[in-house]
Amino acid sequence: MRLTEQEKRMRDGDEGDAVAAAMDLLIRYGDALGAERLVETRNVAGTMTQPSPAKAALVAEGGWERAFAVINLDSDRTLDIPPMRVPTCQLQHGFGADAEGLTAYPVQNIRMQDEAESYFTDRGVTVLATCTPYQVGNVPARDEHCAWMESSAVVYANSVLGARTNCEGAASTGAASLTGKIPYWGNHVPENRYATHHVSAEIDVADFREWGMLGYFVGEAVQEARPAVTGRLHAAGDSNLKHFGAATATSGGVEIYHLPGVTPEAPTLEAAFGGRSPVEPIRYGKRERAAVYETLNAQGTSTDVDFVLLGCPHASLEQVAEIAQLLDGRRLSTSAQLWVMLPRALAAESLRAGWTRTIMRAGGHVLTDSCPAMSRAAPPGTRVMATDSAKQAHYLPAILGIEAWFGTTAECVDAALTGRWRGELA
Repeated sequence: MRLTEQEKRMRDGDEGDAVAAAMDLLIRYGDALGAERLVETRNVAGTMTQPSPAKAALVAEGGWERAFAVINLDSDRTLDIPPMRVPTCQLQHGFGADAEGLTAYPVQNIRMQDEAESYFTDRGVTVLATCTPYQVGNVPARDEHCAWMESSAVVYANSVLGARTNCEGAASTGAASLTGKIPYWGNHVPENRYATHHVSAEIDVADFREWGMLGYFVGEAVQEARPAVTGRLHAAGDSNLKHFGAATATSGGVEIYHLPGVTPEAPTLEAAFGGRSPVEPIRYGKRERAAVYETLNAQGTSTDVDFVLLGCPHASLEQVAEIAQLLDGRRLSTSAQLWVMLPRALAAESLRAGWTRTIMRAGGHVLTDSCPAMSRAAPPGTRVMATDSAKQAHYLPAILGIEAWFGTTAECVDAALTGRWRGELA
């Protein structure tokens, strides 16, 4: 890889051992990818504070310096970690104190995470603790080169904001945070962002559930390719696009999509394809919609619901307001729990607006920073869950060994109120 003089100095240790280890990692990473050079970034979204048994063992050996060096820099040495060179945020991590007592999630993990937050904030990391950093202040500009983890965050950054990032890992983001560099390949390269597939929605897609189902179909159809999606698409607001992108990255591995006239790089369908003629469309109609719904509900057999999960990716204020409205003046079934997951910063706004009070009066919980899939924990005894998230309906049954129902937000709230699943595809 071609290195600048500055990059050579970092590699050779002029800025310390940790920066040298970070540059060594990026060079090896870039070589493996066939990248010819590095590109500058001033926006890193990674993960370093969340607890795990492996991390606990490393912290016991040599503190958080040891854990960061091994996990985030791929180094066998215990290194003195300097402040982050560029703006860096922590994505979602494990459950925090607001979930204590609600699950079997280890209390020692919460304490360990608190220690990690103290260590890393001292080194300049902003602990946003959400899979939706763009909802709480990290909003990269169009064409800005970023180094982000988290599939749903990456697809949103590329597709809705027009920023440029690949789906990075703990090591590459750790190295980027200390160097301000990332290999120039994949989604950083303009010609690699053009659409490769065309999906046409021949039925109306207008609400949260329908956008999630279309996204699940698109991801399964194109896998890791780049779809342009046209057709009868309505209400393409932030919450729906967030859900759509997360679903494409769940059933497939989509990192960028184009909605002509909506997303930044696709004013037209032809522009989405880089000026080339669009390919023959893959059609999404009533039959395909029914098949997606059946797939997402294939894990559910019992209609007795004991857990309802809303907020994946983390809920927006619009979603929390809707949930509160559906719960206003009502009480949950004694046999069901309701969790609403959202970023801590938005939880403060939800509290101010009175939505948190409404949800809690109904018997629900507003939780922050994580989710059951990330922390691998749900209410004790959970057997059957309901969710409005295609992503959680896909992952959580396998992670926790439970059944799942997928439907609208209103259907999920009804399940929390009655303890029964009554959702259906109209």
